[in-house]
Amino acid sequence: MAIERTLIILKPDCVKKKLAGEVLKRFEQTEGLRIAGLKMKKLNKKILEEHYAHHKDKPFFKALCKFMKSSPVVFSVIEGENAVARVRDMCGPTDSKQAPKGTIRGDLGEDVQMNVIHASDSVETANVEIPRFFKKSELF
Repeated sequence: MAIERTLIILKPDCVKKKLAGEVLKRFEQTEGLRIAGLKMKKLNKKILEEHYAHHKDKPFFKALCKFMKSSPVVFSVIEGENAVARVRDMCGPTDSKQAPKGTIRGDLGEDVQMNVIHASDSVETANVEIPRFFKKSELF
C-alpha cells in the first residue's frame, strides 16, 4: 500500500463548535493516520476563488465563499497508507444529512455546507491543494 498525503480543511462550523480536536483525534487514534502539518488561518477571496474555481459558476459559490470566510479554518496534511481514500471514507458524503453515523459528517455535520470538513478527493487533487496552503518547510 502506498503512503500518501492528503489535505483536510476543518471548516468554520467545525471551528465554531470546537470540534477540531475531535476530528483530528479520529484520524490519529481511530485510523492510525499521522498529522504531517497543521495550521490555522482566515481565508480571503483570492484563495477561495482559486480553491473553489470548479464551483465558480454554481449558484452556491458566493454563499460558500462567505461561509468559508466567516471564521478561521484549520488546515492539516494527513499522512498514511492510502490516506486519500481512508480520509474520504471517514468524512462520509458531502451532505451531512445523507452521511451515515460513524462518519465525521454523519456525526458532526448539519447539511451540505456546514459539513465540518473538506478533504482532497484524489491523490492528484491533494498534490495541488497541499502546496496551496503549506510550504514544504511546514510539513514534517
